[in-house]
Parts: sequence; C-alpha cells; structure tokens
Amino acid sequence: MATRLVQIAMNAQDDAALGRFWAQALGWETSSEGPGVTNLEPEGFAYPDPVALCVDVLRVPEPKTVRNRVRVDLATTSQAHRSDLVARLEDLGAIPAGPGRGEASGTALADPEGNEFRVLEPRSLYLDTGVMAAVVVDCADPRVMARFWGEATDWTVHEVTDDHALLRSSQRVGPYLEFVRSDEIKTVKNRTHLDLRPYPGDDQAAEADRLRALGATDVDLGQGDVPWTVLADPEGNEFCVLTPG
Repeated sequence: MATRLVQIAMNAQDDAALGRFWAQALGWETSSEGPGVTNLEPEGFAYPDPVALCVDVLRVPEPKTVRNRVRVDLATTSQAHRSDLVARLEDLGAIPAGPGRGEASGTALADPEGNEFRVLEPRSLYLDTGVMAAVVVDCADPRVMARFWGEATDWTVHEVTDDHALLRSSQRVGPYLEFVRSDEIKTVKNRTHLDLRPYPGDDQAAEADRLRALGATDVDLGQGDVPWTVLADPEGNEFCVLTPG
C-alpha cells in the first residue's frame, strides 16, 4: 500500500482573501467546498493528479506567530520572469521576508498573512514542475524524513544528504518535496501541512496503521469527528490521511 500526496493545506484568518492572493500568484482557479475553506487548483485540473499539488486554504482563529516550517517555492524560467513575478506578487500584497537557514538563494517574500515563500532564480531542476517548484519543510534530520516520506507515499527519493533531501512523484511530474536541515525547534502547530490520500479501494484505517508503524503518531488538534485521520511525522509535522479516492 501507499498514499498519494495530493494537496497542501494553509491556515488563514481570512481564507477567501488569502485564497485570492495564492490563486493569482499561481494562476489557478478558486472554489469552495464550504464556509471557511477556499480551494485552489489549476484550470482544467482533474483531481487528484501528481502534475500539481492543490491548495486548501482553511480559516482558523489563531494568528501566525512563528516562522513557518513548511513553505512553498515558486519557479521562474528567466531572470526577467523572476523580476516580473516578484513585482506582480508585491502588487498583490506580498512583502519582503528575511531568508531562513539555507535559503540564501531566491527572493524571500511573505504573503499578506505573513507566510514565507520564495521566488527562485531559474533552475534546470524546476523547468517542468509548473509554477510551484517545491514544498519545502524544515527538519532536524533530512535522512530520517526522506526515509519516512519515501515509504509513506508513492513518491521517489531523488537525493539525500545530511543537509537536504529531495522527493518527487513516481511519475516524475509536478513539484518536489524538499527537506532542509534547520536548527530551529518546532514549537507550535504548523500553519501549512500535507494531505495524503489512499488509492481507490484501499483501506484508510489500515493505511493509517501502516504509517504509524513507519513512525507516525496520532495528533489531537481538536478536530473532533471528521472523516480524515490526523497524524504527525517523526519530527512532529502534522499531516492528514484523507478518505480513499
């Protein structure tokens, strides 16, 4: 068995406003499955498809208080494209943000609610990813994270060092999942997390048990009776196991 990484979920105090920002940043469409949720996906997208990781923006009452451990990198195809994209994002409400550990390259920005992201310089690695180059996760041990997420999902580990790990879908399409070594300790719930979905016909409870055997732990965020299972990876990063489909 394996799960698919299908989307990322961002917390926001105003899901509609932040959803509009990211829809314009990515060039994607917006919809809503209910109050407090804004869904983003590429035009004409057939969910789920590894060619893109969709974004769910979820309304929460608490404000952002610390630097995010899970962030998005945006790809560019030329220096002119990079300059134009940065200018357009600033017009949409992005503000400069100081680079984090290991992030000297790229233009560091924050969205209107302070969520950090980067606009990268042109890189051959990201020529075929689409606008979302990577989802980047701070961690203490990239090797441990690569082992867990490589076994938890059907994504392929492409590179592992003491400081960096790189995964991508087994179909070699869409964005990368990157783990970057950081000395910062996780202190609060992540405002951005990963959502996994088992394949049609698989058993959600059995898949959650498999993930626990790999090192995941149960997390109670006050979610109550919901159709998804909330777990955390070996470094405490929350993620959700959705229903098969």
